[in-house]
Amino acid sequence: MWSDDEEQGTEPVEATWEEHSQFYRSFSRFMSVSEHDRRETVRVFFIEQDVPVLESPDIDFIPTNMLSGFFLHTHKAEVKMPSGEVDKPVIDDNHDGTVSIRYDPKEEGIHELAVKYNGEHVQGSPFKFHVDSISSGYVTAYGPGLVHGVTGEPAQFIISTKGAGAGGLQMAVEGPSKADITYHDNKDGTVSVSYLPTAPGEYKISVRFGDKHIKGSPYFAKITGEGRKRNQISVGSCSEVTLPGVISDNDLRSLNASIQAPTGLEEPCFLKRMPTGNIGISFTPREIGEHTVSVKRLGKHIANSPFKVNVCEREVGDAKKVVVTGNALKEGKTHQDNVFSIDTRNAGYGGLSLSIEGPSKAEIQCTDKDDGTLNIAYKPTEPGYYIVNLKFADHHVTGSPFTVKVSGEGTNRQREKIQRQREAVPITEVGSQCKLTFKMPGITSFDLSATVTSPGGVSEDAEIQEIEDGLYAVHFIPKELGVHTVSVKYKQIHIPGSPFQFTVGPLKDTGAHLVKAGGPGLEHGEQGVPAEFNVWTREAGGGTLAISVEGPSKAEIEFKDRKDGSCDVSYVVSEPGDYRIGLKFNDRHIPDSPFKVYISPAMGEAHKLEVAQFPTGCVQADKPAQFMVRKNGAKGELDAKVVAPSNNEDDCFIQLIDQDQYSVRFYPRENGIHAIHVKFNGVHIPGSPYRIKVGKDDVDPAAVHASGKGLGDVKTGEKTDLIIDTCNAGAGTLAVTIDGPAKVAMDCTEVEEGYKVRYTPLLPGHYYMTIKYNQMHIVGSPFKINCTGESLAEAGGQETSSVIVETVAKVSKGGNRTGVILPIFKSDASKIQSKGMGLKKAYMGKQNQFTVNAGDAGNNILFVGIYGPKGPCDEVFIKHTGRNQYTVNYLVRERGDYILLVKWGDDHIPGSPFKVEV
Repeated sequence: MWSDDEEQGTEPVEATWEEHSQFYRSFSRFMSVSEHDRRETVRVFFIEQDVPVLESPDIDFIPTNMLSGFFLHTHKAEVKMPSGEVDKPVIDDNHDGTVSIRYDPKEEGIHELAVKYNGEHVQGSPFKFHVDSISSGYVTAYGPGLVHGVTGEPAQFIISTKGAGAGGLQMAVEGPSKADITYHDNKDGTVSVSYLPTAPGEYKISVRFGDKHIKGSPYFAKITGEGRKRNQISVGSCSEVTLPGVISDNDLRSLNASIQAPTGLEEPCFLKRMPTGNIGISFTPREIGEHTVSVKRLGKHIANSPFKVNVCEREVGDAKKVVVTGNALKEGKTHQDNVFSIDTRNAGYGGLSLSIEGPSKAEIQCTDKDDGTLNIAYKPTEPGYYIVNLKFADHHVTGSPFTVKVSGEGTNRQREKIQRQREAVPITEVGSQCKLTFKMPGITSFDLSATVTSPGGVSEDAEIQEIEDGLYAVHFIPKELGVHTVSVKYKQIHIPGSPFQFTVGPLKDTGAHLVKAGGPGLEHGEQGVPAEFNVWTREAGGGTLAISVEGPSKAEIEFKDRKDGSCDVSYVVSEPGDYRIGLKFNDRHIPDSPFKVYISPAMGEAHKLEVAQFPTGCVQADKPAQFMVRKNGAKGELDAKVVAPSNNEDDCFIQLIDQDQYSVRFYPRENGIHAIHVKFNGVHIPGSPYRIKVGKDDVDPAAVHASGKGLGDVKTGEKTDLIIDTCNAGAGTLAVTIDGPAKVAMDCTEVEEGYKVRYTPLLPGHYYMTIKYNQMHIVGSPFKINCTGESLAEAGGQETSSVIVETVAKVSKGGNRTGVILPIFKSDASKIQSKGMGLKKAYMGKQNQFTVNAGDAGNNILFVGIYGPKGPCDEVFIKHTGRNQYTVNYLVRERGDYILLVKWGDDHIPGSPFKVEV
C-alpha cells in the first residue's frame, strides 16, 4: 500500500484507488448479514391499480412482462456517501446462511452502510464507517467495534500506527455503561483493541495520537442488547421505631405513614404491629439527624403525629463498608453454584439488591445467616461474560458492577429470530369505523362478547364478526376522542390481552410498553404443531418488532401482518422442553416478555381423550366440582391439577367410573379464574388447560382505573401518589410494580374509592408502573412515568419494587348498594331536533307518535314523561332506532291539556315542556 521510497524520506508517490481499497478491504470481513428468515418470494399483481407505488429507493422494481408482475430483492445493501449520493456495494452469498458485503470507497469521510433484508434494516443498520485517503505516517483505525456490537460480548477493532513515529496513543470509550478496555500489541505496527460494553446504546470511541484525535475520531458504535438475560433479588434491612399510643388492627389498615429527612427527602414508610402491641414504623435511614414521621388517617394526622425520630451515624447505610469476598465475582462455572459472601455488619441499615445479567438467566439463591452476613449462589447455564450489580442502600458496593467470566459447557439452546417493521396506523377519527382483530382458532363465535367503554365512561356492546376461520374483528364507531377500553370475553372470561386500550385521535404516548401479546402459543404448545399468538402494536406507533424463540431446538417462525396494527405469529419446534419467547419493540422488551412456554411431546394417544359435563358458569369456592374424561380406547396414565389465580397448585381427585371413563373432582379454595391442567402420559389433552371462573364476584380488570400525579411527570426525592379506583371491579388481588433506574420506597393504603399508592423515586429517568388486577393488566398498564431532578442514589441495572394488596369490594361514593356508577356524559341538549304530530295534538285511545333526533347531541339518556288533568298517561313507549334516533309512542284515555316533558339527561330539549291538546 505504501512505497518503499516513503520510508527512506523521499517524496511519497500518490497512491491509486486500488491501493487505498486494499487497506479497507479487511473491514469487509466483519460485515455479514443473516438471510435465514425466508427465501426470495415472487409476488404477482393481476390488477394494475394493485401495484404499489415504489417511491422508496429501498425496493428494486424489476418488470417481467406487461402484466404488472415483479419481484422484490430480499437482501439489499446501499452506501450513502458523504456527498449524499448513494452507491451500491457487492453482495456475495457465502451459501452458509450469511452474505458478505464488499465496497470500494470513492470519497473521503463518514459513510453510512444500510443493510436490509425483506425491505427491513437488519440489527444495527445503518452502519457508519470512516474513509481516509492518506499516506503512511498517519494513525488509522478500522474494525467492527467502531461501528456496532452486542452487550456482554467483546467489541474489537485495530489501530494502525505504521510509520507514525513517536507519540502517545490514547483511547477512551464513553457510553451507557463502564466498558473494560484491553490492548494487544501485534508487533507489526498495529494494536488490537477490545472493549466490553455491558448496556445497550450508543458508545463514543475516542482515539488520540500525540494528544490529537486521529482522522474519523470520535467514532460512534451502536451496541444492541440482544440475547441478554437478567435475574435479580432484593434483601430488605430496615430500622424499626416504636411510636406511642395503642391502635386497633382495623385502624392500622386505614393509616399511612411517611418519613421526612433533614434535607427534605420524603418517602413512604411501612407501619407494623410491634411485639409490645404498639404501632411501629419500618424505614431505611439515609441521613444523619432528626427525621419527622407523619402518620395520617384519610389525610389527617392521628394523635401525637408528627413524631420525631433521631438517626445517628452508625445507622445510616454505607455501601463502602460492605465487605464482599469470593472468587465467584471474577470467574464462574456453568451448571454449578458459584458462591460469594457479603458482610453488612458494619454498614448500618439498608436494603441489598443484586442483579446478574448475561447470556443466560442465572438462578440466584440467597442464604441469610441472620447476623448481617449472607451467602449468594448463582447458577448460569451458558458460558460468557456476566455483569453483577450489587447495591446496598441504593449505592454500589466497592467494585460493583463486577464483570464475571463464566466458562463451561452450555445447554446447546437454539435461537431463531425474525425482525419486522411495523408502520404507524393512521389516526382514527370520531364517527369512523374502528376495528380490533384477534385470532382464536377452535372456538365458537357464540361464546364471544365485546364491550367498548368511552373516555367518558359510557359502555356499549360491540359487534364481533368472523373474518375468516378463527380470525375475529370487533367493530365499533367512537363518539368522542381519547382512550377507549375494549373488553373481549370468551365464555365470560377476558381473552389473553383483554382489556385493550384503543386511542381515538392522536396517540398520547408510544413505545414498547404499549404493545400487547396474547394467545395459546405464549402459554403452552406441542412439538411439531404450530403454536399461535397475537401481537397488537397499534397503540405503540411505528417501530421494529423482533420475535425470538430460544430452546432445545430451532424454531420456524411465521409472521402475518393484518395491516391494522395487529399481527399473527406462529412457530413450530421439533423438540419438547422449556422455551423462551422474546418480543421486543424498538429493542425493548414488551410487558411480560420473555414468555416462558413448555412445549410438550407429541400428543400421541392424548388426542383421543375428550372432556364431558364440564361445569358451565361459575362454581363456588370451598365446594367440590367435577367433570368427566373419556379415554376412548387410549392406553396410558391420566393426571390432573388445578392452578389458582395466586399460582397455588392442587391435585385433582381422579376416580375410575367404568373401564373407559373417569371422574375428575377439584376443590377450588379461592375466587377468580382457575386453570385446570388435564394430561395424558404427561401431555395436555385437547383444550387443556381449561379455564373456569370460581366465585360469584365478577372481578373485572376493565373496571379498574388509575389516575393522579404519580402517573405523570415526577421529581426525584418528592413523595407522589396516585389513586387506583376499584369501584365495581369486585374483590381481587391488586399488584403494583415499578421498574426503573432505582428502587423506590412504595406503600399502598385503602381509601374510599379504592387504593392510594405512594412512592418516592431517587434517580431521574423513565419508570414503568405495572398495575394488575387478578394477574391481568388494567387499561394503560404499564404506565410510562418520566422523572427529573438530581440523582439521590447510584445508577446501575434496572431495579424493581412491588406491593400486593388483597382488595375488598368497593362501590361508588353515593353508597349505592348495587354499585352502579353513572358515567360522565358529554352532551348538548340544544342540538336535539324533534318532530311529529304527537308534540302538539293527541287522540284518545290511539298511539300518538313523535321522533327525537339526538345524533349531534353527544351521549346521554332520553327521558320522556307525560302528565295530564288526572295524573300520568297510561303508557309511554320509547324505541331507539340507531345512531341516537328515537321513536316515541304514547297512549292517553282522558280529554284535556297534557304536559309533555322531553329531557336529554338533566336538560330539556328545545321546546320542552310541550303543551299537548287531547
